[in-house]
Amino acid sequence: MRVLVTGGAGYVGSHTVKALLERGDEVVVFDNLSQGRRELVLCEEFVLGDLLDPEALRRAFAGGPIDAVLHFAADTNIARSLADPVECYRQNVVGSLCLLEEAIRHCIRYFVFSSSASVYGDPARLPIREEDPKNPKTPYGRSKWFFEQVLEEKAARGIASVSLRYFAAAGADPGLELGEWHDPETHLIPLVLEAALGRKDHVAVYGSDYDTRDGTCVRDFVHVSDLADAHVAALERLRQGLPGGAYNLGTGVGYTVKEVVEACRRVTGRPIPVVEAPRRPGDPAALVADIGKAQADLGWRPRHPDLEFIVTTAWEWLRTRDRRAGNSRG
Repeated sequence: MRVLVTGGAGYVGSHTVKALLERGDEVVVFDNLSQGRRELVLCEEFVLGDLLDPEALRRAFAGGPIDAVLHFAADTNIARSLADPVECYRQNVVGSLCLLEEAIRHCIRYFVFSSSASVYGDPARLPIREEDPKNPKTPYGRSKWFFEQVLEEKAARGIASVSLRYFAAAGADPGLELGEWHDPETHLIPLVLEAALGRKDHVAVYGSDYDTRDGTCVRDFVHVSDLADAHVAALERLRQGLPGGAYNLGTGVGYTVKEVVEACRRVTGRPIPVVEAPRRPGDPAALVADIGKAQADLGWRPRHPDLEFIVTTAWEWLRTRDRRAGNSRG
């Protein structure tokens, strides 16, 4: 298949590009590099452009027939979405609609959307099932839920789609070709590891009074390579003519922030100072996935569910990342 991957220079997108290439697909990456990095693009075909630029979108589809679109491109910074909701909706909703319009124009049959557990807000129960109420607490979460509903409507009009709701993406490619590289970094595990390297004075723990086993937030950490595998499985399901829909992607196991810090201390063998801070707006106490539907329909299950393995891959990647950045500048 020939697959267009928007946001393919980003974290999950770049890992999915690798998985597609390994199974023999042709891949075109479309990215504006506002959050992604060119050195993480492993395929030859790369189109620099923004979803809101019609000419750039046309270039993305111009190199040859596209069979499927995998859509990762988005502003994923939740704090920024709270500070500037209009810009979040412009990027994540309007941009996605522009992409979908171009896909329809080119008769694209398959569409896989990078969604988020943020669509649930404060969950009604744990673990969370796909049919549970959607009550996103942030503009970012609302942008994802809106576009999921758009795709549901388009499913009856010729585009088969799957929406994949990630829980906490983490870790790095075990081969260390790829990894997490945000600027600024907002995800817990790389922030903790940066403190282990001495790049930060401490780790801020936002909220210690949640109704959890140690008072800190609980999250379900899923290895980024497992997320990539799920995208390939979702695309294959659509190619076989089977129904699409929405799927949770996690491990089914939740860890508190304090437990993650301890795992990082064990892996690195280094002290990691922690400072307690007030809760952040939009942070649910706990998010843990029920992944039974993805297991049954996609034949998917996480290959790397162990938290210490996830942390180890992130640690090894982070220690080599600066050298890669130096090489890319040189």
